Amino acid sequence: MSIPNLQSKQRALCPRCNHTLSIYHRNDVSLALSLAISALIFLLLSLPFNFLTFRANGQFNSIDLPGGLNMLIEQDYVSLALITGLATLVLPGLVLLGLVVLLTARLTTPPRPWMKTVLSWVMVLLPWSMAEIFLLGTLVSLIKITSMADIAVGMSFYAFVGFSLSMSAALFYFDEVRLKLWLYAGDLPVLKPLSKQTASLSIQRTWALLFTALLLYIPANTLPIMSTELFGSAEKNTIMGGVISLWQSGSYPIAMVIFFASIVIPAVKLVVLARLNYAVQHYELTKPKRQTQYYRFIELIGRWSMIDVFVVAILVALIQLGSTLSIHPGPAALAFCALVFITMLAAMTFDSRLIWQQRDKPNL
Repeated sequence: MSIPNLQSKQRALCPRCNHTLSIYHRNDVSLALSLAISALIFLLLSLPFNFLTFRANGQFNSIDLPGGLNMLIEQDYVSLALITGLATLVLPGLVLLGLVVLLTARLTTPPRPWMKTVLSWVMVLLPWSMAEIFLLGTLVSLIKITSMADIAVGMSFYAFVGFSLSMSAALFYFDEVRLKLWLYAGDLPVLKPLSKQTASLSIQRTWALLFTALLLYIPANTLPIMSTELFGSAEKNTIMGGVISLWQSGSYPIAMVIFFASIVIPAVKLVVLARLNYAVQHYELTKPKRQTQYYRFIELIGRWSMIDVFVVAILVALIQLGSTLSIHPGPAALAFCALVFITMLAAMTFDSRLIWQQRDKPNL
């Protein structure tokens, strides 16, 4: 389909599924560029200063963002530090750098072949960039520990808030379709119909990933995700145990957020993706518009399940007061993280063109 010329605040919708393809905002390229540069500045400012300070029983501990990651590494939680650092600092920074390069080129130079590669990498890295989820995880962490100690936020925390808000606003004004139209001189590449072999491979990969995610869902929800050591006595909490504790303490909104993000959303993703994969495999394509909406919904919400992983990373890095009070991650933390990543990969592996592509049902 071709995208018409739009006026300010007009949007182009897919005539089949009503998905928004493009929205035109006046001066959107300049706005997105300025916001992306602002986000990069805020990101740099969030690194050198104090992020959070924890005080309890006359003892205190303060961390900056690099120091928090280093704390996780020193305690041999390298994988948790690597995941947190990549998802909250490195990948968002690379996405912003790519946006700055592309949007600056859009305003100053004609399109070049290498710009298509940069755009491809930006779109690949974007789903794995989770700065705003980390920010929400930080707020959840603050609420969870305010009852046991005094918490103070530093300059880096405010800079990280500015970074997350600026990046979200930059992505709001960034229009991938219009940038592609410029890069391809108005002649977007046409996707060919999937061959039977390609369709079959997509279905098989999705089933394999879903089965793996289902196996991980069990330890992620039954094993402890966090262990709290208070005066030598250790208390282990599962995800559901943490939700119950928050509910009993009166933190009802936070309990609901964790419950839906960590328990409901992964289960819904598994069920919906399995149903969609079964439908395309067995040619049950009776309601493609509704099935496409289901797919876009789970693709949108899947990454927010990482809130609980970031909560654990923040608490472990911040609360280390020896035998007085310490928090350590449990085996469910990595299992749950793997569950989130694999369900995201399953959603990416599933080719939504199969919902619409009409294929001949084989003779049985």
